[in-house]
Amino acid sequence: MKPFKTVLTLVLTMFLTLNLAAYQKMYLVHQDNVKPSMLNQYEETSKEFITASTKHNLQTSWITVSTSNLNYFYLTPIKNFAELDVDPFADMAKAMGDDFSKLFKKFNACYDTHGSYIISLNEKLSYMPENESSSSEDENYLDFLYLYYTPSNAEKIRENISAVKDMFTSKKSKNYYRIYQGVFGQLENYYLVVISSKDEIDSATKSINNKEVLGPERIETFRKLLKYTSRIEEYTGQMRPDLYYFSNKQ
Repeated sequence: MKPFKTVLTLVLTMFLTLNLAAYQKMYLVHQDNVKPSMLNQYEETSKEFITASTKHNLQTSWITVSTSNLNYFYLTPIKNFAELDVDPFADMAKAMGDDFSKLFKKFNACYDTHGSYIISLNEKLSYMPENESSSSEDENYLDFLYLYYTPSNAEKIRENISAVKDMFTSKKSKNYYRIYQGVFGQLENYYLVVISSKDEIDSATKSINNKEVLGPERIETFRKLLKYTSRIEEYTGQMRPDLYYFSNKQ
């Protein structure tokens, strides 16, 4: 195993040296793909885990998002990869003993697949003029658009996403969005576009108004972007403040 660890360390070091400066805000994401039949148990277990985390003052924090296809995302901001060396659950697990593993057995019964990876907010490609917030307190409804691309089209898709932002900027669109991209731990390349709204009606209204603002020019601009997109996935979702956790720092 030592040769593998040495190579992995070297690769990560090269990655950090060459690429980390390009990312503004990074997040460690844990994703659970919940089975429909286990949704209620999953939610109950999540809230039970938050209660336990509060009781033991777990030294980490996360915000939670759930999507229409029953995926749950727990996002923890990180400054660098070195933070991954620290296990924030170690003290809590020791204090809880068998109850800690029992909690995760409950979780494990609720999904067949789950995992963790790192994403980054791409502020240069996001359209948030005048320091607009990504969402206000009453904008918990989310539209997700995943734009997948192959490595050979990385440069072209970036250029065309930038062109979309230029169009939104020139037309002074009020349909703001943020763009995230995978940094580490995923096999496919993608850009994730996230739009916040108050609810489904507000989202639809924004979309209709935005088409009028952008005008016919939007058709060709989006067509060029789609040319370099290998596939698209669209979901709706919501912020889940009831499943957030923020520690009291020691």
